[in-house]
Amino acid sequence: MEKALEQQLSNCVKIVLFGPESTGKTTLSQQLARHYHSVWVPEYAREYLQNKWNNERKTCETKDLLPIAKGQMKLENDLAKKTDSVLICDTDLLETKVYSEAYYSGICDPVLEKYALKNTYDLYFLTYIDTPWEADDLRDKPEEREAMFKAFEAELIKYKRPYVLLKGDKKTRLKMATIYIDQLLQTKNQ
Repeated sequence: MEKALEQQLSNCVKIVLFGPESTGKTTLSQQLARHYHSVWVPEYAREYLQNKWNNERKTCETKDLLPIAKGQMKLENDLAKKTDSVLICDTDLLETKVYSEAYYSGICDPVLEKYALKNTYDLYFLTYIDTPWEADDLRDKPEEREAMFKAFEAELIKYKRPYVLLKGDKKTRLKMATIYIDQLLQTKNQ
């Protein structure tokens, strides 16, 4: 199981969109992948949990977190092989860790936590809560957006992850994100 959570070596710049639900991570991930003619890693948990909801009418349980983490890393590792420029990740295991602790009384599986801290990325874009809330079958805490945002930012600070806060409309966020990614790509190519 642990091997399935390990990040494989790759030659690309890895970017993570990070933050509470309904803050524009998926939209921006897709925009950035198009902008850089690259690939993006979707959030495996969305498909996994939507299927669970559709088939069982059940929400996420602690037993789902390791299969979600395993599926996320398989997607990331597979897609990282398809680019040598930039890989846009809609999420990472650190985000799964934050949700685990927020939803399950501060508890996170030690194996999940180990790889959430071990796997590395070049830059995180922390998405602010200034986007409209969009309800769906899985999103369930619109009143806790500010608290969740603070939990995500605290995690980035605690583990000294390089991050940039993204605020504003889609166009503003895309423009700011490309400035930072361009800098990383320039440094990589020197």
